[in-house]
Amino acid sequence: MRREGMIARKEGDAQPPGKRNLVDYVAQQLRQDILDGASPAGKRLPSEGGLTERYKVSRTVIREAIASLRADGLVEVRHGVGVFVSAVQPFPLAELMATDPARISSIIEMLELRTAVETEAAGIAAIRRSPAQEEAILERCKDIDRALRAGAATSDADFAFHLAIADATNNPRFKEFLELSGRKMIPRSFLLDHRDEDADADYIMQIQVEHRQIAEAISDRDEDVARAAMRRHLMGSQQRYRSLVRGT
Repeated sequence: MRREGMIARKEGDAQPPGKRNLVDYVAQQLRQDILDGASPAGKRLPSEGGLTERYKVSRTVIREAIASLRADGLVEVRHGVGVFVSAVQPFPLAELMATDPARISSIIEMLELRTAVETEAAGIAAIRRSPAQEEAILERCKDIDRALRAGAATSDADFAFHLAIADATNNPRFKEFLELSGRKMIPRSFLLDHRDEDADADYIMQIQVEHRQIAEAISDRDEDVARAAMRRHLMGSQQRYRSLVRGT
């Protein structure tokens, strides 16, 4: 018997935490296929039954996900024929958010955008987070500690920590924003190789202190402190990359 919430995932994808997020999850997977070119303009999407089988969800979930894509102008429904990727697509947000690692100014621009979005996300997460989401944030923070102790790169664990906070807002748009930006939201993944991360351990340790402050504020349900901690964290990153521009 099919169970809502047990959906097929691409390698590396995280399963959404509950039924409420299934429509958003399926729509995001289909949307990403379209924006990445895996489903080009004019291509017919799999049938409703095929999508139901692929994602192991109900037909209602598939219909609502398709309706979301249709509202965004990404697909058109041809009655009696099927659902097709639109020939004219809106400007992909992923391109708008692209970061050029060769230009530190581009990284600073992304950090400024993140500061505006994630400062608010931290405050909302402090109010809305569930016990399970609180645990996930604290566990992702511990993952960074484990990477530090192992002498491993921390960029992926850092990204997962910020995603956990976005998820705890219980507003899927925050998480979608971070997922669209991807690992480029952790700019040192562009500028530092593994050896450099080890050499710059003091800086990464300071970042982790800031992560703990954010996690603790969210755990304490203190939205003002959570916002201040996230803003301080991201403003500090901006300052670091501005120093690189100045050559100091």
